[in-house]
Amino acid sequence: MVDDPATRLSAARTRLVLDRPFLGALTLRLPLVAADPDWCRTTATDARAIYYNPDYIAALPGSTVEFVLAHEALHCALGHFQRRQHRVKQRWDVACDLAVNPLLAGEGLAPPPDALLLDEFAGMSAEEIYPCLDEDEQRETHDQHLYDSEGGEGGGERDPEPERDGAPNDPGEGQGQGADGRESGASDGAQPPASLSPAEAERLEQQWRQHLAGAAQAARQHGELSAAMARLVDRLLQPQLPWRTLLAQYLGTVARDDFSYQRPSRREGAAILPALRSHRLELVALVDTSGSIDDALLRGFVAELDALKSQLNARVTLHACDRELSPEGPWSSEPWEVLQLPDDLAGGGGTSFEPPFAWVAEAGLHPDLLVYFTDADGPFPAQPPGYPVLWVVQGPRTVPWGLRVQYQ
Repeated sequence: MVDDPATRLSAARTRLVLDRPFLGALTLRLPLVAADPDWCRTTATDARAIYYNPDYIAALPGSTVEFVLAHEALHCALGHFQRRQHRVKQRWDVACDLAVNPLLAGEGLAPPPDALLLDEFAGMSAEEIYPCLDEDEQRETHDQHLYDSEGGEGGGERDPEPERDGAPNDPGEGQGQGADGRESGASDGAQPPASLSPAEAERLEQQWRQHLAGAAQAARQHGELSAAMARLVDRLLQPQLPWRTLLAQYLGTVARDDFSYQRPSRREGAAILPALRSHRLELVALVDTSGSIDDALLRGFVAELDALKSQLNARVTLHACDRELSPEGPWSSEPWEVLQLPDDLAGGGGTSFEPPFAWVAEAGLHPDLLVYFTDADGPFPAQPPGYPVLWVVQGPRTVPWGLRVQYQ
């Protein structure tokens, strides 16, 4: 029957595979489970399966059925079930929907009437949206996120079931799946599923990263991965080392103290003995003082940079810029001095990255490294400079050259 919910879901998933293969491939990783309407009002996922209310699916237009399927699959592929950490569940769930829904609307899918969709959050991650929401956030998502039991959803904590032996049923299935394709902890729909244990969540996160990479690669090969989805995938799959670790590793290789066997002066005798030589780093640090960068974030970045430079024998020249260089700067700090921004730092305008690099050249500086804290929203110089640049980026934007790390 055409109106049968299971048939409508299968047809919608087939259309996604044909028209939007990246999203379609992700939905194929989740079994479809008819759920009891007493607990499932619309659709839901626990990262193991997609649960649906048959009456709800039967009443939706075809393109909206595709939307709700892709919506649940993206929650899983983006690892929302593993990224909440200390955040309040209600507010986190709203942030996740506000991150996912603009992506799907941009792909031409029709959201259900009660979907959370705000243009100002387009291109932002759930972590970036979360602090923008009220602490007593009252909005509701159109679906249910059944990853954990906070707020009364799910069946509570439990120990993970033992993984079943035997070969998976298809190349996309991994350990922990049963003969019907569902993960071993997934519900049959009669009751809401139990929340994920930490071990399950970690295993599923690894599996979903593999699914995400595989779906993106296949879509790219056929030229059918949109620019927005490509940026999202690249950002999620890039190395996620904290910027502090990357900066410390880089500075450590440049500033490493070592022994020298240079010939000593005649007054020291004829013997050539090893002597410890130390190279002091010259580090230029720039901070973006445009209106989109919070003052607390700026000062937190500078404080952590101060802690690093004292450990690594680095002299820091600090400057600030929005559209123009700050008239109060630059500020210099030796390894033993405290590095900090002035209390009345001006800024709050737009952003341009051209004045700082012109200033470095005009000042005759030759830094071992330039580190720039910014949201990367502004015009860049056409050519990179002759020294390494590390961009510490708050937000989703990319940079045309240099090494980019995400501020976490």
